[in-house]
Amino acid sequence: MTSAPRAARKGVLHDIHGVQRADDYHWLKTQGKADPEVLAYLSAENAHLDTVMAPLRYTQAAIYRELLSHVQEQDDQPEVVRGAYAYFQRTLEGQAHAIYMRRPLAGGPEETLLDLNDLKVREGLENVWVYRAVPSPDGRLWAYLLDTTGQEVFQMRVLDTATGELAGAPLTGLSGWVLDWNAAGTGLYYATDDATQRPDSIWRHTLGQPQAQDEWLLHEPDATFRVAALTTEDGGTLRLVSQSNMAQEWWVLDTAQDGAPPTLLLPRERGTEVPVLTDAGDHWLALTNHGGAEEFKLVRFPKRAGTLDWADAQDVLPYDPARHLTGLLLFRGHLLLSGREGGFTRLWVLARTPGGYGPARRVEFPEDSVTVRIGANHVFDAGSARIVFTSLTRPVEHLDLDLDSLDTTLVKATPVPGYDASLYVSEQTWITAPDGERVPVSLLRRRDTLLPAPTLLYGYGSYGFSMDPAFSIARLPLVDRGWVYAIAHVRGGSELGRRWYDAGRLAHKMNTFTDFVAAGEALKADGTARELVAMGRSAGGLLMGAALNLRPDLWTAVFPGVPFVDVLSTMLDDSIPLTTNEYDEWGNPNHEAQYAVMAAYSPYDNLKAARYPHLFISTGLNDPRVAYWEPAKFAARVRDLAQPGSGTVVLKTIMGAGHGGSSSRYEYLNEIAEEYAYALAAVAGTLPTPDAP
Repeated sequence: MTSAPRAARKGVLHDIHGVQRADDYHWLKTQGKADPEVLAYLSAENAHLDTVMAPLRYTQAAIYRELLSHVQEQDDQPEVVRGAYAYFQRTLEGQAHAIYMRRPLAGGPEETLLDLNDLKVREGLENVWVYRAVPSPDGRLWAYLLDTTGQEVFQMRVLDTATGELAGAPLTGLSGWVLDWNAAGTGLYYATDDATQRPDSIWRHTLGQPQAQDEWLLHEPDATFRVAALTTEDGGTLRLVSQSNMAQEWWVLDTAQDGAPPTLLLPRERGTEVPVLTDAGDHWLALTNHGGAEEFKLVRFPKRAGTLDWADAQDVLPYDPARHLTGLLLFRGHLLLSGREGGFTRLWVLARTPGGYGPARRVEFPEDSVTVRIGANHVFDAGSARIVFTSLTRPVEHLDLDLDSLDTTLVKATPVPGYDASLYVSEQTWITAPDGERVPVSLLRRRDTLLPAPTLLYGYGSYGFSMDPAFSIARLPLVDRGWVYAIAHVRGGSELGRRWYDAGRLAHKMNTFTDFVAAGEALKADGTARELVAMGRSAGGLLMGAALNLRPDLWTAVFPGVPFVDVLSTMLDDSIPLTTNEYDEWGNPNHEAQYAVMAAYSPYDNLKAARYPHLFISTGLNDPRVAYWEPAKFAARVRDLAQPGSGTVVLKTIMGAGHGGSSSRYEYLNEIAEEYAYALAAVAGTLPTPDAP
């Protein structure tokens, strides 16, 4: 038996819409992450985790060694050409972080731009993340956004590649959404956040000037919108967008005209979405749902003075409800489109002709159950495009796609030492949800695995993000031990198009959770799963909490990672990051009907006296997306309500990290190993028994 810490209970009664909501652990939020009592509780939980894991550390170490054995520690990522240089990242054996490199295309020695290992030691940093790095047009300067806390508040540093020194003092307090150069390489565009960490402003910085003199280009006062910007493929136009979940407004700026203000190109219109828009010379190209094109279509607008008019829009690729379009990349002679058909990712190529565009030709691959996406491309005149290809059993391959012939050439296959693809098999099955909808589930196992077997079921199901079948070494220690790894493609993602997303958000959000539970039930009923372990992160952590509440008896263990589990408290507080941006995803609980929808599934508020499975809950103290107090409150309340026979509950807080965990690739592997060791012990029945409350 092991004695878990008990958080102090300081009863608070929330009252809204005439509904009272008891919250004994609200103090974990209001007292803040720097409060000694909060830190003492989180530290006690970490100490409890260490006690629980003490007999499992040998297993954890063995899994870590297995994971590491599949990593090519010394490796170069594929080169990406920008201007006169090819840029790439290098990792070295024993070093936790990447080294940013480049080589001149004309020949000459490689150059080291940034060694994150050296930076971390030199500046005494616990973690280091680079979110975006962009060279100036002439390659003399190299700008990057650096986060050292995990709070997603960035410095912008500009390296003078000729001297190896920074070209001026770093800019501070930046958002991670924007970093681009003007045409002359004398200035940069960047974004900043408001007090809730919503990107609300875009700025122009002139090199050599203090940040206080930077020019404010765009400000978005509407708290439900956020800003972003990116130059067009030819580098001539900066596209500035203010976007919400259901509308976008586009502005443009000539990058060659210093001091030019942005001009409005396409005003926002609620319900009309234009997620992608680019400058195609004498016309604009856009993906849109305008006119009822729920799965999106491709249109063009002639260039003229003033804002665009939908009456002028012409179809380039007419609407097809069986084809969900998601992205485009323009080249001088071709257009590359990404999207989905039949539940899988697809690519199409259209030739650019003097009169417009040729027919859309689909890029074909030998198998359907794969994931393919557009890779990094920065050469507008190129006749080939970098694409990325993977499946559950096939490690990531970087390919060059000939835009005329549609033939592909392998650039780099990710090396995975000790991996033999022939030993594994992937499948897709379909389960039936309670409302009759058929939901796809992807499965990975070794060919010699006997069923039923322990099964890890992973899920996400929010924001339209799809959990596409892709290779990961992280699954190998489980499947090599005779487990099945399953991914439930629940509603709320976009695996089956926009309709799939819309059927799992707002008033339909419960579908996400019942889909996942139905997947677990079906895997047990059809003889696949013997024991079920559920895992999900962030909004997938919300899924874990809701699935736990719906069927606590179905799971042997549940792993809510950085979980969004206190939905009502978060969405009622418009002073914290993401809240106002996400009213279109979850609803606005200030409206009574929408409050009722969220109250019906909010995991923290729907916990009840039950016999709970084992729980491994994780968070980062500096997480700006899902604050530490959500998982902390959830763990405390589960312990209050756990009936005799419940499993062990642990809460892990990484004190120096944010939403993504530690920045070290070795720590990342160790965190996976720790969770898997816990899962193996849970299934084996060897976890210590918790004390009765």
